[in-house]
Order: sequence, then structure tokens, then C-alpha cells
Amino acid sequence: MTAPDVIIIGSGMGGSTLAAALAPSGRNILILEKGERLKPSEADRDPEAIFARAKFRPKEEWLDGDGQPFNPGNYYYVGGNSKFYGAVLLRYRKEDFAPLRHMGGTTPGWPIGYEAMEPFYQQAENLFQVRGVLGEDPTEPLHSGNYSHAPVPDEPVIADLRDRLRKLGLHPASLPLGVDIDRWLAHGRTTWDAFPDTCGGKKDAESVGLAQALKHPNVTLRTGCEAKRLIARQGRVTGVEVEENGRRLVIETPLVVLSTGAVRSAALLLASVDDEHPSGLANRSDQVGRNFMNHNCSAVLALHPLRRNTSVYQKTLMMNDFYLTGGPGGEPLGNIQLLGKITGPILAASSPLPRPLAHWIANRSLDLYAMSEDLPNPESRVTLKNGQIVLDWKRSNWEAHLSLVEKLKALLRRAGYPIVLSRAFDRRTPSHQCGTARMGSDPRTSVVDSFGRSHDHDNLFIVDASILPTSAAVNPALTIAALALRAAKHINETEFAS
Repeated sequence: MTAPDVIIIGSGMGGSTLAAALAPSGRNILILEKGERLKPSEADRDPEAIFARAKFRPKEEWLDGDGQPFNPGNYYYVGGNSKFYGAVLLRYRKEDFAPLRHMGGTTPGWPIGYEAMEPFYQQAENLFQVRGVLGEDPTEPLHSGNYSHAPVPDEPVIADLRDRLRKLGLHPASLPLGVDIDRWLAHGRTTWDAFPDTCGGKKDAESVGLAQALKHPNVTLRTGCEAKRLIARQGRVTGVEVEENGRRLVIETPLVVLSTGAVRSAALLLASVDDEHPSGLANRSDQVGRNFMNHNCSAVLALHPLRRNTSVYQKTLMMNDFYLTGGPGGEPLGNIQLLGKITGPILAASSPLPRPLAHWIANRSLDLYAMSEDLPNPESRVTLKNGQIVLDWKRSNWEAHLSLVEKLKALLRRAGYPIVLSRAFDRRTPSHQCGTARMGSDPRTSVVDSFGRSHDHDNLFIVDASILPTSAAVNPALTIAALALRAAKHINETEFAS
């Protein structure tokens, strides 16, 4: 078999978007994916199966910082975690790329500014057919083009919430979403977050990026094939050792792109030790695995006992009034957006509430998501212990998050919802994982350059959320896709130019 010109490890948002952008080059592209394709099943729209029985969560264990095992809920399917995501495709704000003072400290900034990312954000929005509108959110940075599709309309209860928030002087805005709402609802009138996409209703890594890449005969997807370590000699990566059908083999290639998510990408680099690289590959800086971030998040439920929420797809609204300010010294607090509708079975499975009370609350609640930035900390990190992943996630900027939640609860009461409940999300589930292989211009303090190219190995790229220097306070998927498109342009110009 002919050796591939490039191996992309992982078919999630970064890997699939990169493959779509590299495919027209005609080069032989091999995508390695540990998992298989999700197949339609009765469990797809069953909240009991998803939330109570954890039907789709792999039965793996990582260790936390205290050495205690936990199940992380990191998905391994074609399309990666995007198969279960909420499909919110938000840009980082311009201010996120510069050092920014928070209640918990100051972010380091990026080696590039928003202007360098903007064309690729626009391409990513077009690729993923994002539905949205400009002009509603005062924090929205400059766009070189408009959204190609109108926003998903508010259901009546959400339109009423939007109006109530406006009357308080706030700026509710339409969430930019990667969704074919008609297709999603045609396959079952159910909610959204954490439900698997087996119908193409979500614009995810498989249904968009990978589907486009695989239209080209030079692109091959190999499922059930897990990368175990990278092989390097004399400063260059020469191949990938994989496990497939119970046997180990090495696939040689002149170019490797790592895209398995912030935790797994760091773990793979750390596992790739040899005599030349005793601390793992791309780790001359000792930064691989460090600066893990994953957002501070809480669910906030607002209800009036005499009003029911009849919404099916309520996830259409966000608010950034406290994104850049709101703290006691004007510090940023974060983003507020609607969750997919929390139903009785979901609430009963994820809380200690008795089932009748859970259903009563869920039938009336408006369900919001408060998200604050998690700041980079070199001691917040991924390591390996006897080959097992250890995720020691250090809490940061928590006071800012508590302030955001309290402000939101007070506003919701003023808006006419007398009962407002909140609960922090489980910090052991890395749904917005980032950091661990940060980009930077100094090889002594970073792992890759601004294109995702390793400082230590010039034929190794990393294209996932591990290279993000900061987490901002927005969902990372669109930024991952934009970085992948930027890396693809660089690879096409520098590696595939001849």
C-alpha cells in the first residue's frame, strides 16, 4: 500500500475540517479514527438511555488530581465530540486575543490577533452553514461577510424571554448555530444538547467536514484504528504506531497532524517517549499537557409556577452584556446562552430531585447556561500514570463565575421568573477541553507556532483545541475549525506547493 502524504489522527472538528481543506490538493490523505460511525438507533432520542444509562459514553476511566478514577464522557465516534455537541458556533471576541485582566488573573493573549483569524472564521461559518444574524450583540467583532442562513426562530416562550430581557436594558442576541432544524425535528421532536446526531440535523465534523473531504478519492477514513504513539527520528516524525483489530503496526508518512482533543492529543505526545525524547514528543518546552482549561459553567433554571415552557428547540438566544465587563473592577464575567430544553427525564437523571418534582420543574423552566473563562495554569495539566490518563484540573476564575450566576439570577427574577435555581456543571467532564499544547512564538514557553506546527518537529502539526492559549468564554468549536482552515492554507502553501 502506498504511504500516505499526510496522516490526520482524529476525525473531530479540527481533523475533519483540515481534511476538507486539504482534499483538493490531490495528496494522499489518511484519517485515522479510534471509533466507528454512529448508527441510528432507538436510543438516539431517548433521554433515559442518554442521561440515565449513559448509553453512548465509553466505559473508560481517567484519574483526577487526587488519583481517583472517573468516567470523563469523552466520545469516540467518527466526528468526535461534535456528534453530541450543541452546535453553537461562536467567534472569540476581538478582545480575547490580547491579554485581558480577569478577577482570577490576566490571560497571556495570543501570538496572533483577531484580524489574522477573521477570514478563517468567515470560511468556517460558510462551511458549517451557520445560522445567525449580525447587529444584535454589541460585543460581536467585525465580520467580512454575513451569515449565509437566517437564525433559528425563537419559539413563543423564548420570544417572550427575549422581550423581557430587552425591557431590562439588556442585549439578547440570536445564537449562531450549525443546525438544520427542520431535519432534526423531522426525526423526533426532542431537545438537542448531548443527543447524538445520526440524521444529519447537526452541522458537525462528520456531516460537514468529513463528508466534504470524502468526496475526493484521495482521502481515506480508517475507523477502529487507534494511534498509540508517534515515531520520530532525528527531529522528524516518521510514522504512527496504531492498534487495529488487536494488532500493532506502524504507518509511515512524511507529515502528521494530531487532532484528538486537548486531553488525548497531550496524552499521545507524552506516550511517544524514546531515547531522544524522554519526556515525549514536541515537549522540549515541558509545556505538553500543561495549561488545561475547560470553562466554568452552571445551569440556571428560571420558572414561573403558573407558566409552562412548551418549547421543543429553545436553544436560540444568548447574552453578552457581561462578557467584557461586570466584575467589581470592570472585569469580564462571561457568556450566557440557552441550553437545549431540559426535560423531566433529563433533570431526574442529573439531579437528586424526586421524579415528580423534576418533571414539574422541567415543564415550566427556561434553561440557561452561564459560562466563564477558565484561565491557563501550568499546574492544571494532563499526565500519564502507568499509561493511564491523569487529568488534574485546577479551578481558576471561580469568583467571576459565581458573580455571573448571581447577576443572571437577579435579572431573571426582575424579568418575571420568581423561582431561579442554579447548579454548577460536573468539572470532571471535559466538554470544552482546551490548552495542553499551547501556541506561541517562543519555543521555550509553547508547543506549536500560530499555524499549529510543532516547534520541535517541523513535520508535526496539532489542529485541535489543545493549541488554544486561552479558553475565552465561548464554545470553542468554531475557533477550532477556523484554526484548521488556517493550518490547511499554510500546509498547502509550504508542504504541498510543489
